[in-house]
Amino acid sequence: SRSIPSIILGHVGDGNFHVLLMPQADDQQSIAEAKQINHQIIDLALSMEGTCTGEHGIGMGKIDYLEKEHPSAVPVMKLIKASLDPQGILNPGKLFAE
Repeated sequence: SRSIPSIILGHVGDGNFHVLLMPQADDQQSIAEAKQINHQIIDLALSMEGTCTGEHGIGMGKIDYLEKEHPSAVPVMKLIKASLDPQGILNPGKLFAE
């Protein structure tokens, strides 16, 4: 494992923190390692019955984890989205992974 510059900040008193991993943009190994660290952080949070989204919602960076965190709620969310946006033109691909 190599060193990836990172910052952790947040309001940890309520268990909420934000991690900014800064891999080398031109180094695929560094990027892959940052993605693996992010995945491990998310898995740890979910295993402790926490969330990977905090107060900011799912976001594009964590969209792939929505079903892992809320497996029974996603079908309901999709029904609500489809009823409000039957043509799928409002922010396509930004709530559910396509």
